Amino acid sequence: MTVDEDITTDITTGITRAATVHAWSLDRTLGRYRAGTTAEPTGMALLDLPAALAEQGYRTVQICHFHLPSRDPSYLGELRAALDASGITLDAFLIDDGDLTHPDEGPAQEAWISDQLTDAVALGAYRVRVVAGKTRTDDAQAVSSQALGRIAARAGELRVVTENWLDVTRDAADVEAILDPLEGSVGLLIDLGNWTGETKYAELAKITRFAETCHAKAHWDGAQIDEQDYRRSVRTILDAGYAGPFALVYAAEDDDEFAGLAVQRAIVTDELSVRSGNRGRLDLAGTDALR
Repeated sequence: MTVDEDITTDITTGITRAATVHAWSLDRTLGRYRAGTTAEPTGMALLDLPAALAEQGYRTVQICHFHLPSRDPSYLGELRAALDASGITLDAFLIDDGDLTHPDEGPAQEAWISDQLTDAVALGAYRVRVVAGKTRTDDAQAVSSQALGRIAARAGELRVVTENWLDVTRDAADVEAILDPLEGSVGLLIDLGNWTGETKYAELAKITRFAETCHAKAHWDGAQIDEQDYRRSVRTILDAGYAGPFALVYAAEDDDEFAGLAVQRAIVTDELSVRSGNRGRLDLAGTDALR
């Protein structure tokens, strides 16, 4: 499969939809680095990641805040230059910490999250993803909605999205309670693998109306991908009108992360090609072994 075969694009950003990857999928490649807890990066340097992605045919990436070994403006400028030089778009800067719904620490957590917005802007991110909250209380969704609205107001032109992830967003009703009052000022990163069970497809369909980017997360059993669930999840949001990119999320046992991503990419591209009428042009060798 070549880059040219990822023919469909996000109608709002032009991002090639199946040539997108969540950098957490390459956690082992990056040496499992965590800013503030890991002394020094031991794997691939983050500055080298854009070129490595381009070599594999990817055009777009999402990066977590903890991937950054430095928040110094000069380092952020280097990383942005590396992205630009490799032709890689930063779809989203993912702020993976912070608890907006904590009864005591919520305001401090909101301030910490807001401080991270400058990094997203410096890197040229199109979006920033903010966790809706971690502590579930009787009014967690209302508290989350209000806090996200304030963060979006501070973000200016940087688009703020949240995700169906963790205890405050257990189901579609939770997501709707958070996002409906915001009337479009905050969007959704829809994750295909955070919810499980037979009801997840209907729940995903309900929240697709908010979605503008996606974590295309697959479930694996050892070396075997759950292709049926993965295809059904992708189809569910496409059928519900989703038109954004699919940031591939690989989290299986095999250390060859790029190989696992290639399997997932072939499946997503196949599903997209059905809608575009170009399925016959694709090399689906990566999925034939799974059928």
